[in-house]
Amino acid sequence: MKITDFTENGLMLGILKDLKQTLGPEKQFSDIIDDKGNQYVDLVQEGGGVLGVALVGYVYVLEQMGIRFLSLAGTSAGSINTLLMAAAGRVDEAKSTWILECLCNKKLYDFVDGDSDARDFVDALLSDVSNVKLAIRGAQVIDNFRDDFGLNPGKNFHDWMKNLLNQKKISSMGDLEQLRNAGPSEGNVLRNRLTNAPYNSMGDLLQLAIIAADITTQSKIVFPEMAPLFYANPEKANPADFARASMSIPFFFQPFRISNIPSGPDCWQKWNEKTGLNASVPSEVLFMDGGIISNFPIDIFHTNNKVPDSPTFGVKIGLDKVEINQNKKFFSLIGSVFNTARFSSDDNFLRTNPDFRNLIGYINTGNHNWLNFGLTDEAKIDLFIRGAQSASEFLKTFNWEKYKKIREVKKELYS
Repeated sequence: MKITDFTENGLMLGILKDLKQTLGPEKQFSDIIDDKGNQYVDLVQEGGGVLGVALVGYVYVLEQMGIRFLSLAGTSAGSINTLLMAAAGRVDEAKSTWILECLCNKKLYDFVDGDSDARDFVDALLSDVSNVKLAIRGAQVIDNFRDDFGLNPGKNFHDWMKNLLNQKKISSMGDLEQLRNAGPSEGNVLRNRLTNAPYNSMGDLLQLAIIAADITTQSKIVFPEMAPLFYANPEKANPADFARASMSIPFFFQPFRISNIPSGPDCWQKWNEKTGLNASVPSEVLFMDGGIISNFPIDIFHTNNKVPDSPTFGVKIGLDKVEINQNKKFFSLIGSVFNTARFSSDDNFLRTNPDFRNLIGYINTGNHNWLNFGLTDEAKIDLFIRGAQSASEFLKTFNWEKYKKIREVKKELYS
């Protein structure tokens, strides 16, 4: 496939034409702008397995409308797009075309890298076989669960992420921080729309947050902020580790392991402060998908006592709780357990901070299965278009000035 199969698809061209005609060139999305006319927002992306392809379509439309991104956060599939966006270039550069290039000819089934029994079980899991036949297949992979705690090592994904980052000359967290701190392209300046004052330092403007679940100490981990807990030299850690930890779908992928954890009194103090750990610091930690703790970390950049200069846009993959799970199949049961865990904390934040619903776009992913790593080219294009359509619908309804008034009221309540 070619990138143009996505970007010059008739449906895509129609979405952009309609959006530009509807909004016009003066629509405001943020008070942080640059000399090129771009507007800046923070972005939080939800996890959702292979449905994450739709996130690229969503971001593509935002970028086509002159939106660029400051702080970035995501979980699982959202963490993949988050990390690639952070690594793709300077803050004022469009990122989605490169990410699309990385994805369009990638066979996602390559990430199903377990042995033949594991692959047979995955194929059976995703097909409409009876529970009896699924149990027979399951008996063949008992050793995978018993010895490795998962079907697929995840090495192929990890290597793929490393290679993509290497294309951008990023092999360590130090490299990524240097790129992020470089700010916009030469000659371009970020400014406040209202005061025209420049933002001379990126500082807190460019945060990065990738969520993973440390099942060894039962802790929510935010990378790279908490990387010093796990690496003696965190600036040398490969950021691909963070995405691999975040996307470790329980039992589908083996947990990601980090060994040789720094120890000692000072290290224990940091663990205690960051995670509440009272036991000794472990020598090795296992990570599972961050979605079991926070699949949509929309609260990650939130403060109650100020009106932000730019909004935090959120992208959710599908609507939550629109139907009752019947749980008649093993796969359905696993999905129900996973969803019950991932909805809890994020739902609670949105219930207590309803103003954030003004910032969230919902992607209708249709009948696509979040674990279908055998996505066809047609399915990839469909997901990309669905993401683009959702972005268009969101931008048409978003009202920056109205949202700032809501936050002004909230600020007074918390002052």
